Amino acid sequence: MGDILHYLTSDQVLEQMAAGLPVWGLLLLLIACIVVLSKGADFMVDGAVALARRTGLPRIVIGATIVSLGTTAPEMFVSVMAAWTGNPGLALGNGVGSIICDTGLIFGLMCLISRVPVRRYILNRTGWVQVGAATLLVLLALLALWQSPEAPMLGRGVGALFLVLLLGYLYMSYRWARQSGLVDEADEDDDEPWGLGKSLGFTLLGLLGVVVGSRLLVPTAAEGAARVGVPQDVIAATLVAFGTSLPELMTAISAVKKRQPQIMVGNVVGADVLNCLFVVGAAAVARPLTVPPNFYSFHFPAMLLILYSFRLFIRMNTDGWFKRWQGIWILGIYLVYLVLQYSFNLG
Repeated sequence: MGDILHYLTSDQVLEQMAAGLPVWGLLLLLIACIVVLSKGADFMVDGAVALARRTGLPRIVIGATIVSLGTTAPEMFVSVMAAWTGNPGLALGNGVGSIICDTGLIFGLMCLISRVPVRRYILNRTGWVQVGAATLLVLLALLALWQSPEAPMLGRGVGALFLVLLLGYLYMSYRWARQSGLVDEADEDDDEPWGLGKSLGFTLLGLLGVVVGSRLLVPTAAEGAARVGVPQDVIAATLVAFGTSLPELMTAISAVKKRQPQIMVGNVVGADVLNCLFVVGAAAVARPLTVPPNFYSFHFPAMLLILYSFRLFIRMNTDGWFKRWQGIWILGIYLVYLVLQYSFNLG
């Protein structure tokens, strides 16, 4: 056990391990890490929900807090580990890239394959938090650029502010749910409730999977980026962000299959807020994040274009439904974003 802990906590050992692997080995390890992260998040969410339901909390509260936090746990752990090991581009790129992936890819794709409703009461509130948190991130990054043009940095104070705003968002989500009357709905479940031991076991096993997966993924992604000449923030904003967004993607697909697309919309909006406030906030608290120059010219504009488009569509759709062309627009932005990144950095 001591050797395993040393292996997982030693940056030098992990970097040497990654450096000794061929490119195909790095790719296989990256895929394995993403699978472990995804399954770990699933187990942790299932266990945490089972524990919460033993306390009698309504499902809407569990979904707005525990499930949302659980599905963004991979992004948080990866970004915190990346920041802690001195990879700010990987840490920030994962948070921003996950926002772009959640809204551009997941929401855009689901709009193409399903009819998605607009729950205006909730979306008119959480939608503004979604775009407001991202805008605040960009404004604070611009302020950091103005104060220190050579090395703009999001310090621990910014991270602490985001975590405080996160607590406020979770509380207001609960308040909005109560005001909408959703909390008072019956919360019956046909499944046999889990025992305390099983609930704790799933929670701890999932947490272990997320920690181990994220710890191995960071040096693997960093070494792979160096090998093929792609900046770390590009790898983080595309491949790593997609991998850590798998819980949200699986939730969206499951929700559409079960004809409950409103769950997908809520999950995407909630994940965006948490990726900004929880993921970037926790990473900045772990270690101040230097903002690479291409965030100002590329990543931030792409994120804001997608989020403000989503916000505009909520306002436009007075008939209560998102339109297919709106999904095509947001998905198209995401695909152009991917193509331009690799064209500029590999061409």
